[in-house]
Amino acid sequence: MKKLNRENLGLTTLNPIKVVQFGEGNFLRAFIDYAFQELNDHLQFNAGIAVVQPIENGMVNLLNEQDGLYTLFMKGLTKGTEIQDKKLITNLVSGINPYTNYNDYLALAKEEELQFVISNTTESGIAYVGTDLPSMQPPSSYPAKLTVLLHERFQHFSGNPEKGLTIIPCELINYNADTLKEIILKYSADWNLGDTFVNWIENSCTFHNTLVDRIVPGYPRAEIEQYNQQLDYSDNLIVSAESFFLWVIEGGDALKAKLPFHKTNLDVKIVADMQPYRTRKVRILNGAHTAMVPFSLMYGNETVKETVDNAFTGSFINKAIFDEINETIAMDKTELDAFAEDILDRFRNPFIKHNLSTIALNSISKFKVRVLPSITGYVAKFGKVPTHLTFAFACLIRFYQGTFNGKALPVDDSLEITEAFQSIWSSNNTAIVVEQTLANTDFWEEDLNQIPGLATALVRALNAIEEHGIEKGLSAFIQ
Repeated sequence: MKKLNRENLGLTTLNPIKVVQFGEGNFLRAFIDYAFQELNDHLQFNAGIAVVQPIENGMVNLLNEQDGLYTLFMKGLTKGTEIQDKKLITNLVSGINPYTNYNDYLALAKEEELQFVISNTTESGIAYVGTDLPSMQPPSSYPAKLTVLLHERFQHFSGNPEKGLTIIPCELINYNADTLKEIILKYSADWNLGDTFVNWIENSCTFHNTLVDRIVPGYPRAEIEQYNQQLDYSDNLIVSAESFFLWVIEGGDALKAKLPFHKTNLDVKIVADMQPYRTRKVRILNGAHTAMVPFSLMYGNETVKETVDNAFTGSFINKAIFDEINETIAMDKTELDAFAEDILDRFRNPFIKHNLSTIALNSISKFKVRVLPSITGYVAKFGKVPTHLTFAFACLIRFYQGTFNGKALPVDDSLEITEAFQSIWSSNNTAIVVEQTLANTDFWEEDLNQIPGLATALVRALNAIEEHGIEKGLSAFIQ
């Protein structure tokens, strides 16, 4: 079988570098690089991507061995129909390790057609490191590396406002671009880079907050032979992803003109405010995940797919989403319900095994961010607690006892939280357990006993679970 490279596939013509991408991992290759490939294939966008390895140990060498080529496999469900597709990604034209080839990194700043900076350096990547200096080759943090690159471009083009860049981070933190810009400006001040450079950053470069959404399992190691059989070349960088794709970017008409995704079939939304979309994702997708974990594990399921496919647990999740969560989000209900249907399709994806135990990590902090706002929003709107989310809350409290029906539960949280629950459950009194759990401001940053009706409902739910189990306990709680 032939080796995957440009010569063997006759792809020797390279597009000009229009994108500098910080990060070479599975997500960027299955999301960003795929998105620009769609622009290239359907709109002759002609964007080449230079990939920068953001940390010392990475995989640009592997990318370069295949001339930046790799195969993306996309699998999933759409309205109950299985979708399978594969695509050869050809737009990565250069892979640079700034730790070994720093001058090649700086040379990117001088690319005439460069327009965009994209990144996904993990949630901890957008951080200020006070010890970073412009003389380091390279500085350690991503924002410091980018500041150096921007300053190099500013100097090379003598501050030409038309050479400013469009900066679109994809790290999973809220206000990711605002945070990145703030840190770049701090480095600019720390390093005395001058007011004219700061003005160029402020007026010639644009920063766009984003929300990205696609499940990317990555290299399909367990099924690699099955994937290889579908190719007529040897590919060491296969990446698998679900078929679902959503990219929300804050911007206006100018950004739409630069990135004409509206002329493709990709779900890329360029909007004035992405916060409603973030709320939608966090409350529905992440909230449903977090709400289902203790409830479904104690019922006896092991995976997300089992949970939504099972008649009892599937009905529970449906009611929690459509009757409770969606009622608290200030967006069009039809759009919310359609998004939720897509989420359930993703949960049912037969090509992805998503174990509930892996989602159980840090369930308390997740519940605070993802589910609690739906509970408080429901109480504010209807004057009563939501039935299914409250029962899910009771399951969460019961989950942290550590065992259920004689079986150990996969509790995975900080020592402070697990020890706090050991103390809470030592009372063996349901009312005391609920009161102390809700009062713990280290968990919730507020005393949840103040939410009308919540403590009483949780006591009833916990007593029903202890007496009847999960399924019959829910019936007893509802009655």
